[in-house]
Amino acid sequence: MSGNRNTTAEPGGEHWLNPDFSVYLIPNQWPTSTGRIIGLLAGKLRSAVFHLHNAVTLTFSEFNLHDDLLAGVDAMNYLKATPIQELAIPKILDGRDLIASAQTGTGKTAAYLIPLLDRISHANHDHTSTLILVPTRELAKQIDEQVEGFGYFVQANSIAIYGGGKGDDWDKQRKALETGADIIIATPGRLMAHMQLGYVNFDKIDYLVLDEADKMLDMGFSDDILNIVEKIPKKRQTLLFSATMPNKIREFSKRILIDPEEIRLAVSKPAAGIDQQFYLAYDSQKLPLLAHLIKNSTKPVSSMVLFTSKKAEINSIVRALNKLGYESRGISSDLEQDDREVVLRDFKNKAFPILVATDVLSRGIDIDNLTHVVNYDIPRDAEDYVHRIGRTARAATTGTAITFISDQDQNRIVNIERLIEREMDKQSITEGLGMGKSPVFDPKRFSGLRGKGGRGNDARRDNQRGDGGRDRAGRDGQRGGGRSRPENREGLAGETRQERLNRTDAGDKPMPEKITAVPDALPGNGQSLAQDTSEAGKNKRRKNRRRGPRGGGQSTEGDTITDKKIDL
Repeated sequence: MSGNRNTTAEPGGEHWLNPDFSVYLIPNQWPTSTGRIIGLLAGKLRSAVFHLHNAVTLTFSEFNLHDDLLAGVDAMNYLKATPIQELAIPKILDGRDLIASAQTGTGKTAAYLIPLLDRISHANHDHTSTLILVPTRELAKQIDEQVEGFGYFVQANSIAIYGGGKGDDWDKQRKALETGADIIIATPGRLMAHMQLGYVNFDKIDYLVLDEADKMLDMGFSDDILNIVEKIPKKRQTLLFSATMPNKIREFSKRILIDPEEIRLAVSKPAAGIDQQFYLAYDSQKLPLLAHLIKNSTKPVSSMVLFTSKKAEINSIVRALNKLGYESRGISSDLEQDDREVVLRDFKNKAFPILVATDVLSRGIDIDNLTHVVNYDIPRDAEDYVHRIGRTARAATTGTAITFISDQDQNRIVNIERLIEREMDKQSITEGLGMGKSPVFDPKRFSGLRGKGGRGNDARRDNQRGDGGRDRAGRDGQRGGGRSRPENREGLAGETRQERLNRTDAGDKPMPEKITAVPDALPGNGQSLAQDTSEAGKNKRRKNRRRGPRGGGQSTEGDTITDKKIDL
């Protein structure tokens, strides 16, 4: 089979790979009855053959790479290629555009760095030849370090361009961009800021790589990426790597790739050694429940990452855990880059046991061998759940993954169960621990609560009893949850449209059934509604008539505007 083909490497997928990357048809595509019998027999063996194929994975010396690069690969202790490396390296060496999907931790970075370094180091380039775009500064720095390792014995260098550093970092990055390097690794926002000043020259870029492309699009970088692409040569090789492959990635790839090869590795199911625990809990119950689980964990908590979807909650969670006696630190875009590096380094060196972070830490960051992973908030994409918990129970060890299910997150659990092909036990233990009732697992009922701060009327009453009437204020004085978005303001299942219109988020205060203009005078007494008869007073009354009664607008009581600063 030649040309553009979809290579699917999964035991139960559409195609069955053999070691030379050709594709066998699945059993029901054999035309004859004899063929069907053969196909059924082959289908029984498919999983075994696939795993055998993986067991005899190619070594890097079989990729026809130059000896100096192979010395660097060997020095980095890379012995055999992973499936994504085995599939991607030959296609990249052939010069084809490529779109590849494989989960975090499968070796995607080396899958493109090794062949690109092989070509760059022996092409005698006198210009910047490669641009790699990544979503976070940690990933940019990590790739820069990998280039240094793989390219130790070859003539290739790199620089990392990212924000969040000290003031003199900008000048250092500017000088590096003006001087040039073989490979530039950058976050889109910071690179665009440099490009707008006119001293960045990408007229001779030969290779463009988008790493963790789905995360970059989720973070709102699509426009920046397209602006960057417009300023580099159209004649280039473009490689797009992503942990997931939603439709938006496919549509986006059509704008920047030309007749690409495609590789899709199935998202692996969570390792058997991971103890997946799901607990139903309202937002206000999560911290005391987590403290209980840590205290009673059968496995000591020596290395835990807690993922939260709300950056504004990191500090309050860290303070609460420290107050309870569990040493923890947080990491987010609010920290200076040097401080972030210190936190990551100390965590890897076991200086403290609990790291609280946003979801960007689940992608591409070299943190493995965790004893515990906590999904304080459930990720939007089911694949991200697998990526998060996959950082524990590595290399045949065991680990614990704790997931809290609030009322507004329940439909996401259904997607996770569908992906991992397993129905999980949802435990409800808060009432027995004196924390009040937990939400009932009913995804259809709670499907409209996303964006409402995570609690319905029953939760308000329960938590008023459970915490002395205190609202959702965190320990730092901030109220939880974000401002409800108009497009997400759906009611509970079974509500009529009129019932939804008669309800507000803050306190279910009824809205007026009809909004009418305010009359200039009360009927029957001839007295003006406003005592101010000046021209300014008349203008104010006209403005009020246009605005309508105050009671009918969107209530903002109990809401906060979520800080959506991009994590670069």
